[in-house]
Amino acid sequence: MKLYCLSGHPTLPCNVLKFKSTTIMLDCGLDTTSVLNFLPLPLVHSPRLSKLPGWVSKDGTINLEKELKECAGRVFVDAQPEFCLPERELLDLSTIDVILISNYHCMMALPYITEHTGFTGTVYATEPTLQIGRLLMEELVNFMERVPKAQSATSWKNKEIQRMLPGPLKDAVDKELFGAVQVSPLSSGYSLGSSNWIIQSHHEKVSYVSGSSLLTTHPQPMDQSSLKNSDVLILTGLTQMPTANPDGMLGEFCSNLAMTIRAGGNVLVPCYSSGVIYDLLECLYQFIESANLGTTPFYFISPIANSSLEFSQIFAEWLCHNKQTKVYLPEPPFPHAELIQTNKLKHYPSIHGDFSSEFRQPCVVFTGHPSLRFGDVVHFMELWGKSSLNTIIFTEPDFSYLDALAPYQPLAMKCVYCPIDTRLNFHQVSKLLKEVQPLHVVCPEQYTQPPLTQSHRSDLMLELQPPPMPYRRCSVLNLPFRRRYERIYILPELANSLVPSEIKPGVSVATVSALLHSKDNKHTLQSVPKPPPMPPSKKRKRVIEEPPVALAPKPMLSGAVALEAFLATLQKHGITEVKVEETADGHILHLQAEDTLIQLEEDGTHIVCDSEPLRTTLRDLVLRFLQKL
Repeated sequence: MKLYCLSGHPTLPCNVLKFKSTTIMLDCGLDTTSVLNFLPLPLVHSPRLSKLPGWVSKDGTINLEKELKECAGRVFVDAQPEFCLPERELLDLSTIDVILISNYHCMMALPYITEHTGFTGTVYATEPTLQIGRLLMEELVNFMERVPKAQSATSWKNKEIQRMLPGPLKDAVDKELFGAVQVSPLSSGYSLGSSNWIIQSHHEKVSYVSGSSLLTTHPQPMDQSSLKNSDVLILTGLTQMPTANPDGMLGEFCSNLAMTIRAGGNVLVPCYSSGVIYDLLECLYQFIESANLGTTPFYFISPIANSSLEFSQIFAEWLCHNKQTKVYLPEPPFPHAELIQTNKLKHYPSIHGDFSSEFRQPCVVFTGHPSLRFGDVVHFMELWGKSSLNTIIFTEPDFSYLDALAPYQPLAMKCVYCPIDTRLNFHQVSKLLKEVQPLHVVCPEQYTQPPLTQSHRSDLMLELQPPPMPYRRCSVLNLPFRRRYERIYILPELANSLVPSEIKPGVSVATVSALLHSKDNKHTLQSVPKPPPMPPSKKRKRVIEEPPVALAPKPMLSGAVALEAFLATLQKHGITEVKVEETADGHILHLQAEDTLIQLEEDGTHIVCDSEPLRTTLRDLVLRFLQKL
């Protein structure tokens, strides 16, 4: 069994497992953190961005003024943002049989695999994951296509030039725009339709745990018990904010939002169009009246805003029990339905059209993209960034908020960082692993050491016995896993021909001569076909040759030769001078007068003797202690 790691991002994984002649891709995450190296894509012309100076190296030898721009001491690429794809050279991706998707954030690189590698396999995901993932892909394409860049930037990627650039550009990774096992999804508790996967044969079990949560939010709770008795557990997608309590962050989010609105300012919440936004809206639903925010407009702006809000209401079977029961009352599972009905929450596909005529301030705007590099959020950063009355509240944990804000500096608006990450933390996952007790744990190397900025925090890493097997991008692991058994089926007519012999009470065995037929990883024992009759020969023969008769197989022997009883039997037959020597595998008997050796071992008996009559006699004495099958 081998594991290939194609992604270096622990919460946007892409791994390939080779197991029982099946090649399985586990998630297909697209690392979007690379877009932080690029300038934002404004929806309307930005004089500020267009006037940024080009970058020239200090010694003047490298001039990339058209491709690179400087802003507040940082250097950015002025081109269409590019993403970091899963590694494609480590193995032939056209050989992948199956792709398993754990949640809609971990499938954004899927088109690169399905459309450009010769992939002809099957993709498995739950219905909500499939539908919401499709929406997020369409949104990303929409963000890019509506603000096309005339020029592309390639010179800065030249290896000789790149190593001369300031960080983090110099460290940027190359970017570019079946019968064998059963697979079963388990609820992971993280997002709508998110799942962990069990991959098992008749005798082996591999669990893939990615993006899981034990907190009580809107998704169906995590199924933990089904992870027990795993030979290998592949762990990824833990929280990126192990020291931030999600409940505490929600409280800070609400209080900072209320303070800004009361002071006459606007609140900008850069977020994904599905996921945490459902919990934020539910929290605000309970908070609005008590905080006297009843007249404040809330806007959700995204090309998929309407679809996202509708999907959240229709996948009832993937919601927690509380929300499932509301469906049968009937009531909408999420309170944002009521916010929309009462006009407290309005949603729009973009800032153009109806929004521009209905927009009023102060207000709260939820929009994407959380990186602040594309989407409607860029417009609001340019619009509100110059006033200290306004606040931007970061709730998504995927991007460094300082890096996200870098191309907008100097910035007057207030910034609040309230990352809400409900995924498992190190304490929770350690407790989970003690309960499910897998034989081996495999995880990203980032989880086996404390964070660089908190090297003293040994509680922010996985400490297990035996230690987990770490992996990094482009690594290939040979998993400590040996397949010992395979299930074989026997045809009824062959089974009827067997003659079992009882070797001890309740245990019978039988010998079998059969043909092993293997197809699609299923193995069947079939009767040995009889040889076809020989065709009559035209030539005359003096003697008609009969086909050779198949000889019956020799009987197999089972049992053990008891030393004391065997010595007593030898004595009865006149063999008295026997020297016994103990060995690692049994005993050696030296019959001194007869100059003969008998080796008694667990899996065989050897008689070394010059006299054939004596050897035959000794053989028969040994056979008395064994059972013929």
